[in-house]
Amino acid sequence: MQPRNMSMSGAVDLAAVKAAAEAKEKAEAARAQAARDGVPAPGAGALVIDVDEAGFQQDVLQRSTEVPVVVDFWAEWCQPCKQLSPLLERLAQEYAGRFVLAKIDVDANQMLFQQFGVQSIPAVFAVVGGQAIPLFQGAAPEAQIRGVLDELIKVAEQQFGIVGQAVAGEDTAAGEDTGEDTGEREAPEEPAGPYDSALAAAGDALDRGDLGGAIQAYQNVLSDDPGNVEATLGLAQAELLRRVEGLDPAAVRKEAADNPADVAAQIRVADLDLVGGHVEDAFGRLVDTVARTAGEDRQAARVRLLELFEVVGGDDPRVVAGRQALARVLF
Repeated sequence: MQPRNMSMSGAVDLAAVKAAAEAKEKAEAARAQAARDGVPAPGAGALVIDVDEAGFQQDVLQRSTEVPVVVDFWAEWCQPCKQLSPLLERLAQEYAGRFVLAKIDVDANQMLFQQFGVQSIPAVFAVVGGQAIPLFQGAAPEAQIRGVLDELIKVAEQQFGIVGQAVAGEDTAAGEDTGEDTGEREAPEEPAGPYDSALAAAGDALDRGDLGGAIQAYQNVLSDDPGNVEATLGLAQAELLRRVEGLDPAAVRKEAADNPADVAAQIRVADLDLVGGHVEDAFGRLVDTVARTAGEDRQAARVRLLELFEVVGGDDPRVVAGRQALARVLF
């Protein structure tokens, strides 16, 4: 079976979950706390774990704030799983802490199987910062899987600021000199000049009310530097302002009240609430919409909620509470 969705393109929307600076700070704080508590770095035995519904919150969601978690949905009767699962286990050992492999038996964990929207197995997802990213479905050649894992690790670091700790004495998977394990090597510096100039131009356009110009300027930065936090935040704000431009608040709210099942109407009201400073109302409306919908409607509400999290900022307590509420209705 040929793999499908063999890319990390779905991770772009997930950048809104957590600004890189905030994620790095939290990940570093978690590692520092673990060191103070005397908790050792994950050993080889901890790189592959069996996960069930009871332990999913701690073993996958919580752990994904410190290291990318690759989730392998498998079953004993699945012949392609018998080829893929051992390969993933071997790669988890070889990558030596850059990701953790969580194995989920679909027969014993039907609720997780359904919540992830798995259509057939084997199916492989990643969870980074508490958010699921589809990787591929079906067995795949080792070279392609390595490419996906390398890109996952890169996205986890650049978009979420989450870096797994390599196990001492083992090389990283791709043999790259990352310099991240000991802190002794400095990461390459981003060229400041071009980004500073482009971001200043975007800010000027936003101040002038030129929302289209601001959006284009921020997109130009992100096309070269997808992990740029300032551009991500600026783009989210400019796009929000453009969405509500020209709306009649009274008419929009009446439409949503008259048609509670109209997801697009609920999303428009959430946008208006956020612009008006009613942050908790905006988040609560979209969490409720996610909870009672499915398929494309649910995805649309979830993505818009993540975008609004980005506008407010990851360290805001209302965003923290909103993320927790979203996780409860999703998982």
